Amino acid sequence: MADVVPWHATPPAEVLAQLESRAEGLTAAEARALLARLGPNALPSAPPRSAVSILIDQFKSVMVLLLIVAAAVALATGDVIDAIAIAVVLVINSSIGFVTELRARRAMHALLQLEVPRATVVRDGGLRDIDARELVPGDIIELEAGRGVPADVRLLSATELSATEAALTGESLPVPKRADVVLAADTSVSERETMVYKATGIATGRGRGVVVATGRRTEVGRIGDLVQGVKETKTPLERHLDQLGHRLIWVTVAAVGAVIGVGLLRGEPLARMVELGITLAVAAVPEGLVAIATITMAVGVRRMARRHASIRRLPVVETLGAITVVCTDKTGTLTTGEMTATTLWVAGREYSITGAGYGAAGEIIADGASVTLPQDPSLETLLRIATLANRADVANENGKVRPIGDPTEAALIVAARKVGIERNALLREWPEAGEIPFSSERQHMATFHRGAGGRLVAYVKGAPGRLLALTDRMLTPGGVESPLGDAERATLLTTNDTLAGRGLRVLALASGEVSAPREDALRGLGFVGFVGIVDPPAPQVKETIARFRDAGIRTVMLTGDQRLTAAAIARELGLLERDDEVMDGREIERLSDIELTTRLVTARAMSRVSPADKLRVVAAFQASGAIVAMLGDGVNDAPALKKANVGIAMGGRGTDVAKEAASVVLQDDRFETIAAAIEEGRVIFANIRKFVFYLFSCNLAEVLVVLVAGIVGLPIPLLPLQILWLNLVTDTFPALALALEPAESDVMRRPPHDPKAALLSRAMIGSIAFYGALMTAATLAAFLWALVTPERSDKAVTMSFLTLSLAQIFHLGNARSSTPVLSWRAVVQNRYALGAVALTIGLQALALYLPALARILRTRPLTAGEWLVALGFALVPAVVGQALKLWRGR
Repeated sequence: MADVVPWHATPPAEVLAQLESRAEGLTAAEARALLARLGPNALPSAPPRSAVSILIDQFKSVMVLLLIVAAAVALATGDVIDAIAIAVVLVINSSIGFVTELRARRAMHALLQLEVPRATVVRDGGLRDIDARELVPGDIIELEAGRGVPADVRLLSATELSATEAALTGESLPVPKRADVVLAADTSVSERETMVYKATGIATGRGRGVVVATGRRTEVGRIGDLVQGVKETKTPLERHLDQLGHRLIWVTVAAVGAVIGVGLLRGEPLARMVELGITLAVAAVPEGLVAIATITMAVGVRRMARRHASIRRLPVVETLGAITVVCTDKTGTLTTGEMTATTLWVAGREYSITGAGYGAAGEIIADGASVTLPQDPSLETLLRIATLANRADVANENGKVRPIGDPTEAALIVAARKVGIERNALLREWPEAGEIPFSSERQHMATFHRGAGGRLVAYVKGAPGRLLALTDRMLTPGGVESPLGDAERATLLTTNDTLAGRGLRVLALASGEVSAPREDALRGLGFVGFVGIVDPPAPQVKETIARFRDAGIRTVMLTGDQRLTAAAIARELGLLERDDEVMDGREIERLSDIELTTRLVTARAMSRVSPADKLRVVAAFQASGAIVAMLGDGVNDAPALKKANVGIAMGGRGTDVAKEAASVVLQDDRFETIAAAIEEGRVIFANIRKFVFYLFSCNLAEVLVVLVAGIVGLPIPLLPLQILWLNLVTDTFPALALALEPAESDVMRRPPHDPKAALLSRAMIGSIAFYGALMTAATLAAFLWALVTPERSDKAVTMSFLTLSLAQIFHLGNARSSTPVLSWRAVVQNRYALGAVALTIGLQALALYLPALARILRTRPLTAGEWLVALGFALVPAVVGQALKLWRGR
């Protein structure tokens, strides 16, 4: 029943009747029966992923399976060393991925942290303190400030009650609650004044209510179901590598079949053709590709960690570079999450307040100049009221400033401190004589103070419309009061609307002498002014959004705040342009998936959105082909975080649920850190393309050398183990150096790469073929040079082996950049590339002159003259490549 009944819109008496409960609560026997039927008030939790499951995931790639097949073929044909070498690659790859992802767990596991351990319940007509897991629908429970809400509760009574719902709804301020208000059935969760929900907390006041939903039937339980229903999908890089693997399989099979078929038709021995086929298969598979891709992403994880972004799933590193849309929560993400008084209006004059958050740094400015109180008695009156009609404070704990009490009231205390006003000093001058607390019914609060001569003064703050009804005069620029007529009231209401239109929460302040500290004495007060309060934009947010726009990335704000506030914040941050719009959660609910996708073309901000709305928005963007990042910190963000291509959670103030659902966690809670992570992702993708280009052109050269020699009837110029050596040594170290290439200067001024486009574009395939052919020609030329010289014919295979290895090493310069690497500065920009060249040449020398290694690889020592010949042929592809780049540049 709790799943379908709109409890928030149902009168309390009817709620009790439908739940078969009563004001004095259930009996213990009734509760036991319901508990047995409905189960405990606990959120279900999926078990964490096991280490075995994470390890198995490392072997699900087609490229990895291709390597396993290659190792099995090598083992079956007696090439044990080949099989061992490939196995080493597999171990390296799986180990890196396993260690990086070992700590990942399912998002539902964190929901356990939301459980409230105890509850005060009315059972058998008396109060009982019970385990909150034993709560059932129909239980009557007590609610009080400072305690968590253990279940979804329809209020029966409320006294000054407010709840903090930011984690569930995204609402930044405590939400006032009432038991007797009449609501519509379609009222959104964030506007349901008659309800309090599991996973929220009571900020102020007391209340009593009836439990209407427990466990997974609660709102937070439904969010858990949404999270659980989102299936993980492969990242673009994983899909690209799988596609590449499938194509490699067919290319390899076709090449091997063609060579063996041609050889047999020419009468070549079957054994020789099988050996040639195995050699081709080894040459076609880039054994180091998967390992280097994994290492590249692992290096990216380390670099991002230095920039305060922790990666929880390795392949997401590359996906960051493909992001086209950033959907983000507002409170605490785009904004500081700290209420700040930014605007004062008193006696017809507007003031601005500098400094954000609860720190006291800042000043009050009017007409471009700093204001001091002795020069402005009207401002002093306003701030005195704001400070004394107040129950909050600001504390400094371990160097961190935090509000005590209502954050809005704390913002007023901070504003007054910026001009030296302290509450304790004021109370010594104006001792308190009484209080009328705030309530949602009266919409204001008042404190009473004794002034000079024993006169009793009321200081009142609250909703502008309500305070205007209590006033008959107003403060003028001269610091004196004048009558408040209809024209003046209209002017004040217009001022209020103007401030509210800027996204400010507006409070009005008034004061006046009264006869007694009672509510009925609050008549004929003097209107003093307005205070505008906002959760201000976080540092660098506006600049980061502009940077995203330059990078071809849309930023979309999703918030639980009202539409007016959302629009004002969006405009201030530069999100809204001329043709952009703000959508409301109710609009989203009414739209079909296709209609929503269409509307998202112009939507840049969305207000009053529920967790399900956020999930639909992310899915709609993905359906249109976008790669979506979702940024959030609350329970309400978890489903969308998990659904997004990249879920990003705040590490400091984010809930455990949000962090567990996300694949990236920002340790510094700074929006600009996302830009740093995206930049790193783009660099990683660019580097992956560089080493894929390098590896495939090198492997193509190996295939063509063997293929051309076989077709024209030459001896095999390369042996299988020599090719494997090239793939694991000569290819791998330079490719790793490419993985560490620094960012190019315009990386964040390019549009995101198309996630649907193949990793190997047509242009790239053309370049691979061109350079592969150049290296093939150079290698076969050296091979033929050795073959036609009788005294060197026994060293021909070694000559081709050395020439191809040197050609691949020098080809590194072609792969590093689209511009020529001619200056010394460009050469040393990546010191790893220089190290890779030196290391690889050294290893090649060992392959020729270390007897044990030379026996395994079947190589022979070469003379200095032969080295020079090999070097001359090997330089041709590099020289041609740099000349072409220089020509294109000019």
